Amino acid sequence: MPARNSIGVIGIGYVGLVTSACFAELGHNVVCMDIDADKISSLEQSQVPIYEPGLEELVRKNQERMLFTTSLEKVFDRCEIVFIAVDTPPTFTGDADLSRVFAVMSSLPGLVDNHHVLVMKSTVPVGTGNKISAELARQEAGNIDYVSNPEFLREGSAIHDFMNPDRIVIGSRDPQAGRKVAMLYDKLKAPILETNVPTAEMIKYASNAFLATKISFINEIANVCEEVGADVSVVAEGMGYDQRIGRHFLNAGIGFGGSCFPKDVAALKQIAGNSGYHFQLLTAVIEVNELQKRRVVNKLKKHLGNLSDKTIALLGLAFKPNTSDLREASSIVLASRLLGDGAYVKAYDPVAIPYAAKAVRGILLCDDILSAVSGSDAVVLVTEWEEFEHLPLEKMKECMRHHLIIDGRNFLDPEEVRAAGFAYEGIGRI
Repeated sequence: MPARNSIGVIGIGYVGLVTSACFAELGHNVVCMDIDADKISSLEQSQVPIYEPGLEELVRKNQERMLFTTSLEKVFDRCEIVFIAVDTPPTFTGDADLSRVFAVMSSLPGLVDNHHVLVMKSTVPVGTGNKISAELARQEAGNIDYVSNPEFLREGSAIHDFMNPDRIVIGSRDPQAGRKVAMLYDKLKAPILETNVPTAEMIKYASNAFLATKISFINEIANVCEEVGADVSVVAEGMGYDQRIGRHFLNAGIGFGGSCFPKDVAALKQIAGNSGYHFQLLTAVIEVNELQKRRVVNKLKKHLGNLSDKTIALLGLAFKPNTSDLREASSIVLASRLLGDGAYVKAYDPVAIPYAAKAVRGILLCDDILSAVSGSDAVVLVTEWEEFEHLPLEKMKECMRHHLIIDGRNFLDPEEVRAAGFAYEGIGRI
């Protein structure tokens, strides 16, 4: 049972649970707190409510080091260092919703007697740390230090990313508090960047915004390639050899999604706007990302004409492979636009189907590839799951009304698809 020297984690969602399990794997005792009693009950039985490769096994392996609770009091009673990993979803204005963060803050008076280090793992706007420090001062909580420690986890490889980080960012007002947090990562061989709180907060936003910019840039290049007869896959390869550019995030497709990029890009743009600066580049990044889905719809119309009463099969619903996450997924936007054009939409995903019923309405969810494509006029590959790399093309051809595949991730072999008798279109490919 985790004792007084445990690490506390408040908010056992995606980031919080991965963080808790990985700290336990490093040998720390962890008290994991969430207000969702059903989630806590499931986790006490080592039943993980999200899909992340290796996470359920890691939770089971370290069960003796992990205490799951709905009690904040238990967290602060047993833990000097407490991580906040609650959700910070976007509001309708593009700002981050910090209500869950400040709900934790409002619970502190009367709860905290001993010294604690409060560590922000959630992605929060630049300046949040200063607001929290001011709130702690108002509460006369001089026995609480505040540290910013942003996460850089990729869904689908989060455990690897935690255990093999490119860098660990620690932002603090008190270097001693920052060093206490840094020591938790002693077993990880990674550079530790110690800075002030606003800089640490900005590093997270700037990193995600830059990666999103690379995606929108290569999508713009892909769109031009289609007009001039160039192949964006080869263009990206040629660019990637340049060490100043690198090969990562130069995969043209139907745009980025997920819980981080759309939210963080919009939030950084809003942060700039709130301070009086118009971030023109990010405005374009967001616009390009939205237009990519429309280009897929236009490709369908080019081959099928009016989409009213046409049946379109989507292969993949999750925003990327190896996750069940449907937040801001391209599939959701694409399905909505197709339904708006009067099309019928069917879909299959190897993992996300059980999570999809609440996320998307009006589409038929199928149990396998052939069920999804049967009777369809076109197939759109939305998520590059390994299962889709070699599609059962001959069987698909037998059960489809029209033989059209739109490869939204440039994942398939165009020659193989065309040789099977399908019309093929990728994004910026010959």
